[in-house]
Amino acid sequence: MERISVFDIFKIGIGPSSSHTMGPWRAAQRFLREIKPDETVSVQVELYGSLAKTGKGHGTDLAVQLGLNGDDPVTIPVEDVDATILHIRTEKKIRLGGRREIPFDPDKDIVFHFDQTLPYHANGLIFRAFYQNGEGLSQTYYSVGGGFVVKEGEENLESDTQLPFPIDRGAELRAWCIQENQSISEIVFRNELTWRSEERIRTDLMHIWSVMKQCIYKGCHTDGELPGGLGVARRAAPLSRKLLTGKPYRNIDEWVNQISRGGHSFHEILKWVSCFALAVNEENAAFGRVVTAPTNGAAGVIPAVLMYHVCFSESYVEEDIVKFLLTAGELGSLFKKGATISAAMGGCQAEIGVSSAMAAAALTECLGGTYEQAIMAAEIAMEHHLGMTCDPIGGLVQIPCIERNTMGAIKAITASEIALESDPSKAKVSLDAVIKTMKETARDMSTKYKETSDGGLAMQIPVGLAEC
Repeated sequence: MERISVFDIFKIGIGPSSSHTMGPWRAAQRFLREIKPDETVSVQVELYGSLAKTGKGHGTDLAVQLGLNGDDPVTIPVEDVDATILHIRTEKKIRLGGRREIPFDPDKDIVFHFDQTLPYHANGLIFRAFYQNGEGLSQTYYSVGGGFVVKEGEENLESDTQLPFPIDRGAELRAWCIQENQSISEIVFRNELTWRSEERIRTDLMHIWSVMKQCIYKGCHTDGELPGGLGVARRAAPLSRKLLTGKPYRNIDEWVNQISRGGHSFHEILKWVSCFALAVNEENAAFGRVVTAPTNGAAGVIPAVLMYHVCFSESYVEEDIVKFLLTAGELGSLFKKGATISAAMGGCQAEIGVSSAMAAAALTECLGGTYEQAIMAAEIAMEHHLGMTCDPIGGLVQIPCIERNTMGAIKAITASEIALESDPSKAKVSLDAVIKTMKETARDMSTKYKETSDGGLAMQIPVGLAEC
């Protein structure tokens, strides 16, 4: 199977969706590398399946414009997104690859095929470039979840990367831990050395955490309504203020210290975990900068659980951040290989469920659990997300998506606590069994519950409330 780095699971980018925003953005960038920009006189994009049905709400049309315009989701200033899109729309021109302007009218050159789906995956899109000499190039891409993109014809390519500890199933992860007498994070760290130096691994993981932490902080200090027409009010900022009434701070570090020194009752901790998750996914819904974990729609679970550990665990040390992200990333790759992390293919179990399992395993390892207990925690967390549908109202990653992140975070902590007090040798369900069950459940699930907004809660709102 493909060899997946932790840094493939954790990607820095712009919200609101990894499969509907980041994936199409990356596909546009790939298309630019395959065409002749200097000879191109026009381009067209066609969106199919779930990308068409919920593309407006997820910003798919904006993502392909930004990608074709030469902007990158990691580096573009968040405040430049609206201005760039406005310029393209008003001038009806796009700076192809950031080099030269060509005519481009989003209303005509982005085509939504609401009633058509391409064969390989529900998230399909076709780019077409037309050259001065009358020729051109057409390429089909699939956004398969978590910001991963596959070009048509390369679906079955196997990776030639050789890892010291190849892992495709939970049983193999367990076997390597036994053989090497090491934890999950230690095994994964040794695999990551295939791609990066030891110093680079630690530096890049700490940067991932820095982006997550900044996202939490910004979400906890931004009021107002989320864009999109639903009129959803941000809740993280007022909740943070309420919980920290009378406790001054001047920056993010002092804010974290005030939280850590505050009340540690179950009631207060529960509110803070919910606040952390709300903050991230409110930022995500507002086209803010987030980290896929493993997707944008589920980006709040892992930061919330890791921040919970940072603020409220007596055993916390800074090295735990590296351990947490290494463990979580490996668990995410197991679900991607064995099932899916795409809500368009598997419903929300593939996003919130996977992120909760990732966080549960990671927290368990950081709290001193064995690799068996960490794997057990991941299984418990996913077991209680099986069958969760993806039914965003109005095609927006807001209702019920934002609140689901808080629930996924709480379930991850609960799963970890159960596993830490359990004997994994007596477990009746294995991680591989729950991954296989998730895949089968996804296969049997009705398409209308897979990120199409054709079923579930998406059909229960008054007509016209969420115009996109």
